[in-house]
Amino acid sequence: MKIANVTIKDIARLLDISPSTVSRALKDHPDISKTTIEKVKQLAKEMHYRPNPIALSLKSRKSNVIGVVVPEIVHYFFSSVISGIENVAQEHGYSVMFSQSSEDFKKEVEVCNTFRNSIIDGLLISVSKTTDDYTHLQEFFDEGVPVVFFDRMVEGMEADRVLMNDYDGAFQATQYLIVEGRRRILHFAGPQNRLIGQNRLKGYIDAHKRNGVVIDESLILQCDNFENAIIETQKIIDSGVNFDAVFTVNDFTAAGVIKILARNNIKVPEDVSVIGFGNDYMSEMVEPTLTTVSQPGFTMGEKAMEMLISRIDAGKSIEPRIEVLPTTLIVRETTKKR
Repeated sequence: MKIANVTIKDIARLLDISPSTVSRALKDHPDISKTTIEKVKQLAKEMHYRPNPIALSLKSRKSNVIGVVVPEIVHYFFSSVISGIENVAQEHGYSVMFSQSSEDFKKEVEVCNTFRNSIIDGLLISVSKTTDDYTHLQEFFDEGVPVVFFDRMVEGMEADRVLMNDYDGAFQATQYLIVEGRRRILHFAGPQNRLIGQNRLKGYIDAHKRNGVVIDESLILQCDNFENAIIETQKIIDSGVNFDAVFTVNDFTAAGVIKILARNNIKVPEDVSVIGFGNDYMSEMVEPTLTTVSQPGFTMGEKAMEMLISRIDAGKSIEPRIEVLPTTLIVRETTKKR
C-alpha cells in the first residue's frame, strides 16, 4: 500500500486511534502499548510514511518564530498582552505569528494545527472559553514544541503558565462594595469551566463570608458579555429582585449593566454601585466612569514570552513554572458609600 504524502492523521484514521497516539508510538513512547507500537510502525512502513520535513526541521534548527493564540484580539486586555509579547520577542530576535480563536473551540483547533504544520519554536496560548478537549494541545507536547499558557490555562496539563490573581481581584472588589454598605450584590459570573470564572466567583463568595454577609444564590448568574448583560439585567429588574450593587466578570458586561440601569432610571452609583474587571480602555469612556479591577496585560505578555524563551533555550525537561500577577482595584465614579 502506498499513498502520496502520507501523514500521521492518515495512519490514525486507518487504525482508529488519535494522531497523538500514532506520534508517540512512532517514538516508542513508554505510555503506548507494544501491540499498538507494532501496528503503527507496520502500517507506516507499508504506506511508506515519511516524517514531515517541516516537523523534522524543528528538531534540527530554530526558526525564531513563535505562534500566539488569543481568544479575541479586539479586547484591550489581549491587545496589551500581545504588545508585551512583541516587546520581549523583538529584544530576543523572535518573530511572532498571531491568530485568534474567536472563543470557538473548532477554530482554536484549526489555528493550532496550522501552527503545528509551520516552523515555530514554541506556542503561547490563552484557550477559548468553549474548549473542553485538549488533544490539539497535547500534540505540541508530544512533538517537543514548548507551550506556555497565559491568562487561561488547562488544569492537569503540565506546562508553564502566567496567570492573574483573579481571586484577590474579585475579593477586593466585593469587599469594597460591602464596606460601602452594599449587601445585595449581584454577580455576573464567567463560565465555570475556566479557572478564571471559578476564582472570581470564589473571591466574591469569600468576601461575603469574611464580612459576615449572607449570600443570596439568586444573585449569582452566568453572564460575561455586553449583549447578555443587557438582557439579563432587564430580566432581573422586571422580576423585582432587590439588589444594590453589581460586580461583573469583565468591563464589557459592566457597560451593559450601566446602560440598562440608566434606561430604567436607576441611578449609578446612588441606587446601585457597579464594579467591572479588566480596566479596559472603555472603562473611562462610559458615563459614569467605571470602577474596575486592573490587570497588567502588558506585563503578562512579557512574562509569558520570557518564560517561553527560557523553556526553548533550556533544551531539556524542567519543572513547569507558574507566575501569578497582582490585580488592583481602580476606584472611579460607579461606586459610592451609602
